[in-house]
Amino acid sequence: MDYLVFQLQGPMAAWGDPAIGEYRGSADTPGESALIGLLGAALGVRRENESAFAALREGYRFAVGVQDSGQLLRDYHTTQVPGRTALKGHPHNSRRDELNMPREKLGTILSTRDYRQNGAWLIAVQAQPDAPHTLEFLSTALRCPRFVLYLGRKSCPPGAPLHPRIISSVSVLCAFEDYLREIPEPEKIIRLTWGAGIEAGIPQTLSVPRKDRLIRRRGWHFGDRLEYRAELSA
Repeated sequence: MDYLVFQLQGPMAAWGDPAIGEYRGSADTPGESALIGLLGAALGVRRENESAFAALREGYRFAVGVQDSGQLLRDYHTTQVPGRTALKGHPHNSRRDELNMPREKLGTILSTRDYRQNGAWLIAVQAQPDAPHTLEFLSTALRCPRFVLYLGRKSCPPGAPLHPRIISSVSVLCAFEDYLREIPEPEKIIRLTWGAGIEAGIPQTLSVPRKDRLIRRRGWHFGDRLEYRAELSA
């Protein structure tokens, strides 16, 4: 089986969990929707192109090798925004337009956002028979992306090249091991996570539901899926 393997590293990342109120949490591994968004950005898919995102969702399976899940950083936000009533009939194509009104019509939203600091992950992509692009095409797009790539949020750019490679192997774990042989002094994988339909190469020790199955990008609609996990010996 062929896998597209690449690395994600950065000073900060944010792998969104379901938002509750003003709290915006982060998982310690990138989910399926984040990886689909990353591929979409590399390919130049615009947010309103629902059919293209659906093809990416159905066309590929993903696995993640966690090298370092990063340290938790919790950030307290205050954001000035106008109320919905104030926005009626008021053009707001930009943030500047949105705030261009009397101060008494502006309010403040308080929120807390989580990030992962100095994390490192390996990603494996497996193409399905109806995949819209070959793995080679995706690899080229990741080297020369059409849109800026980021690790979950726009404030979290990659801190290193993605270094995509096509690797033929019997399982994801073996593909990751082959990939790491090309890197001097690589960090070891401490955990493996994967979705249904991909050969991990190791028995699962845990399965957990995760609400990151992309349904509609524009409406931020996500469904549940099962994620399988295995801890690796040091």
